[in-house]
Amino acid sequence: MTKADIVAEIATQTGLEKTEVLRAVEAFMTSIKSSLTSGKNVYLRGFGSFVVKERAQKTGRNISKNTTIIIPAHNVPTFKASKTFVEQVKNELTIG
Repeated sequence: MTKADIVAEIATQTGLEKTEVLRAVEAFMTSIKSSLTSGKNVYLRGFGSFVVKERAQKTGRNISKNTTIIIPAHNVPTFKASKTFVEQVKNELTIG
């Protein structure tokens, strides 16, 4: 499902114009991005959590040059689905 599909689905369900829905979806995504970039996690009860995780420094290999490189520690955004969401998906996929 793409962003355009999400906008179309919400517009159909709510009766709102697609342009209004698109602005709301864009604002939602911008809000999550700005929270994560400022170090704040986002918790959506019943859906999941957007959190920033720190990846430790590690050693990697450049196989084309046959050399070892150091990959520095860095932060990455992650999403963890809530338990109820995971159970719902699990039940729907096994039944359907």
